[in-house]
Amino acid sequence: MLNKVDKLNKKRCSWCEITDLYRDYHDKEWGRPCHDDCILFEFLTLEGAQAGLSWLTILKRRKNYIKIFRHFNVGIIANFTNAEVERMMNEPGLIRNRAKIKSTINNAARFLEIQSEFGSFDKYIWRFVGEKSILNNFHEGDPIPTETEVSRTMSIDLRKRGFLFVGPTICYAFMQAIGMVNDHYLECWTRNDK
Repeated sequence: MLNKVDKLNKKRCSWCEITDLYRDYHDKEWGRPCHDDCILFEFLTLEGAQAGLSWLTILKRRKNYIKIFRHFNVGIIANFTNAEVERMMNEPGLIRNRAKIKSTINNAARFLEIQSEFGSFDKYIWRFVGEKSILNNFHEGDPIPTETEVSRTMSIDLRKRGFLFVGPTICYAFMQAIGMVNDHYLECWTRNDK
């Protein structure tokens, strides 16, 4: 494992070099396999909130999302009322899009249904990649796909189950975030530091 000084001198995926917030997310989370249902719901929510926006916009608001959505406790979120939706529409720390806020509440209820059916959302979602991360072999500058056959299949299944804001592009970004797919460039120091 590289120490902090070594990490500062190592080559990263170029997209993350914009800010410290991006670098920290890239170095510690992006592409690393996650199997915690709470974090899986967090990323599903944040990726949906990102639709039409930049990921940096979402990362800057992440702490607010964690607080307002009760640390992504799906049991609590699934029971949010219309009054709470109205309160959230006035929260400057959120993307104040009614459809996105309501989709989080809807998706929490659907998430609970999947947990009931499969035992965990983790068991359900990782089936799409055979319980193993897909390791892609992109070089710096190669185009990275915005969706794949797997993300399209996942999107179709999630939508059949009633999820919202889960198109194939959102699903692929979700897969990257939780390490179902590792799209770190071959030159990136974190690629094999999993």
